[in-house]
Amino acid sequence: MASVSVSHMILFIASLIVAASVAGTMTSGVDRLNGALNDESFDVSEQVRTDIEIISDAGSPVYDRAGNENITLLVKNTGTRNLPPDGVGLDVLVDGQYQTVVQIEPLESDGRWDTNDVVQVHIDAGTLSSGDHRVKLILSGDEEVFVFSI
Repeated sequence: MASVSVSHMILFIASLIVAASVAGTMTSGVDRLNGALNDESFDVSEQVRTDIEIISDAGSPVYDRAGNENITLLVKNTGTRNLPPDGVGLDVLVDGQYQTVVQIEPLESDGRWDTNDVVQVHIDAGTLSSGDHRVKLILSGDEEVFVFSI
C-alpha cells in the first residue's frame, strides 16, 4: 500500500511540474501576442486618422509651370492628425517610378501641415513626354492618384 501512495505522489508532483511549465509557456506566448496586437492597433489607428486629398485641378497646368520640369500639386490634409511638414513618410510615384526629389511647401504662415491645411508638393519628375501622366501619393496607407495631361 505504501508503494501505491508513493507512486501516486510521484505522478502528482510530475503532473504539477508539467502544468507549471505549460502555464509558463502559455503566459509568455500570450504576452507576446498582446504586444503584437498593441503595435498593430497603433498602426491601424494612425492609418485611420491619416487622410490626404489632391485638390489640384486636372485641367490646370501642374507640370513645368516655372520652367524647372517640376510637377506642383496642391494637397490638403483631410485627416484628423497633423502631418509632418517636411513630408516624412510621403511616397511619390510618377508614372509608376518612385520619386526621391520631393519638396513640401506649407502654404500656412506657421509652416505646419495641420488638419485642413494645404501644402504644395513639388516633384522633380524630369522631362515628361506629351500625353497622360499619373502621380500617386502614399502616406500611412492612404493612397491618392492624380491624372494630368501635357
